[in-house]
Amino acid sequence: MKPEYIKYLKGTTTIGVVCSDGIVIGGDMRATAGNIIANSETRKVFKIDNNLGMTIAGGVGDAQEIIRIIKAQNELYKMNEGRPLSPKSAASLLSIIFQQNKMVPYFSWNIIGGLDGEDPQLYSLDYMGGVTEESRFTSVGSGSESALGYIEDAYKKGLTTKEAVKMVAKALGIAMRRDSASGDGIIVAAITKSGYSEYTSKDLEKMTAGK
Repeated sequence: MKPEYIKYLKGTTTIGVVCSDGIVIGGDMRATAGNIIANSETRKVFKIDNNLGMTIAGGVGDAQEIIRIIKAQNELYKMNEGRPLSPKSAASLLSIIFQQNKMVPYFSWNIIGGLDGEDPQLYSLDYMGGVTEESRFTSVGSGSESALGYIEDAYKKGLTTKEAVKMVAKALGIAMRRDSASGDGIIVAAITKSGYSEYTSKDLEKMTAGK
């Protein structure tokens, strides 16, 4: 039987996509507590460095603490090594942290994506420390079934980040229409060799107009 708290940790939609020139991640902005909409301006997409981004799902406080931890670890790594963490290193580090906190776990599901050199890397990471490398795309949260239903059909080999930004925005919109725990806006980010670029709802509306 699943623990009772699990039912409160699914309310969101976050997405990660592997592209020919980088990674695209995105998420909605609604935070829920059971049937209550607790906040409509909750950031679930974060820049860790120019080459690295993350999404959060689960307990907001725990997820935000994980972001603080990985940002601090990235700065320490840059001081020692002269370069930021790779997505694989960030995923491995968080896996160790989650493994070490099984008795009092961080209730956070994360998507970690970015570039290692010019190599796009995407990982999904559950709160028990399980890491899965994703070769195409992934989605986490209560709206993920709706989002994946669209992405599964729309994704194609050689997809560019420009194309994927539009695809992820549309997938999030579909999830928000079907899932009451997802909503209140979208944040989508693209990570390429040019760096980390974030798109507002207004940007996305212009990009997806008529699509």
